[in-house]
Parts: sequence; C-alpha cells; structure tokens
Amino acid sequence: MLTLIIGDRNFSSWSLRPWLVLRQAGLAFEERLVRLDQAGTREAIGRHSPSGKVPCLIDDEATQCTVVWDSLAICEYLAERVPVLWPAERTVRAEARSISAEMHSGFLALRQQMPMDLRARRHGQERGPGLGADIARIAAIWESCRSRFAARGPFLFGDFSIADAMYAPVVWRFLTYDVGLPPAAQAWSATMLALPAMGEWQAAALAEPR
Repeated sequence: MLTLIIGDRNFSSWSLRPWLVLRQAGLAFEERLVRLDQAGTREAIGRHSPSGKVPCLIDDEATQCTVVWDSLAICEYLAERVPVLWPAERTVRAEARSISAEMHSGFLALRQQMPMDLRARRHGQERGPGLGADIARIAAIWESCRSRFAARGPFLFGDFSIADAMYAPVVWRFLTYDVGLPPAAQAWSATMLALPAMGEWQAAALAEPR
C-alpha cells in the first residue's frame, strides 16, 4: 500500500510532482494532507518524514515499511516500479534526468519571486534580479525538448515522464504571473493543463480552506 503525505495543494509544488507521477503511472495510493504553517504542522509531518518536510512516500509492504522523502527521490523510487516513467533510450533518459535535477536544485529566483499559488492572478508584477534568466532557461528547455521530440507525443520527451512532473508546477506559476512563452513551450504548457490529473489537483486546491 502506497501512502503519499502532501502539503496544501494550493502552495506545495513539491507535493504535486510525485502525486502527478503516481496518477499518471496508474498506481493506487492513499494521500494524506498536512496543512502547512499551522501550530501542529511540524509535529504532524515529523510522524512520517525524517526530514520534517513534505512530500513523503510510505510503501507499506507485507514484510517491511519503506519511507522515501524528497520529491525527486520519490519519483525515482516509483520509476523502479514503472520504468516507462523515464525515456527508454539511455541518452534521452540522461537528458530527462538532467533537466529534472536542474529543476530540483536550481531556479532560486523563480522559487522566491513566483511561488505557486493557484488562487492568485498576479499579472504585471515587477520581476526582480535573476528571474528573467530563470524564465528564459525554463522556456528554452521546454522549447528544445518539444522541437526534437514532438513526433513521439505531446510531452517533453514524447511520452509522459518524470521530467514533465518536475516542471508541472511552473505551468501554473507562469499562468499566475502571465509569462509569455514561445510556441512549442506554450503548446506543452497547454498539454499539461489539459491533463485530468492536473485538473483534479487544481479543483482540490481551490476547495481548500484559506
């Protein structure tokens, strides 16, 4: 039995990533939401996650219980069950892993200045230092992937992969802050927004108490 501990859907971009992978992979799982920034948040998360952060995956097998924390580590763990979550070719898989790791560890200006908030519309907000470079780099990644792999399917590398999930929260960030994109990148963004799982997450986020 897989259980995913997540934070508020409206804000927790890190929770969205493995949640989306689970949904797209068709794996059955239970989700448990811990409200963030509450009096008991740290204690509630600490019951499950050694890092004290969400998300956290609990794989309660018949003989043992495995706990995996950190979004990318969870996604890699799931890919061991469902190998198609990474591209099949070694070189393409290496690129997919590279851009996923870049999203995981980089783009600090984007994180600080454009936090995920599905309820917000912040068009025209002034962009501080470094943000323009982060936006340009992300758009270039999307445009490059789609220009080379469009014949294989509508996602970054043709079929859905962990790389798509890693950049999924940025789709909503760019929508919230009215970031314009080149054609291929915009088409990928529209593909992601049309996913039923993305719609499910958004509806649940908007229904959460403020």
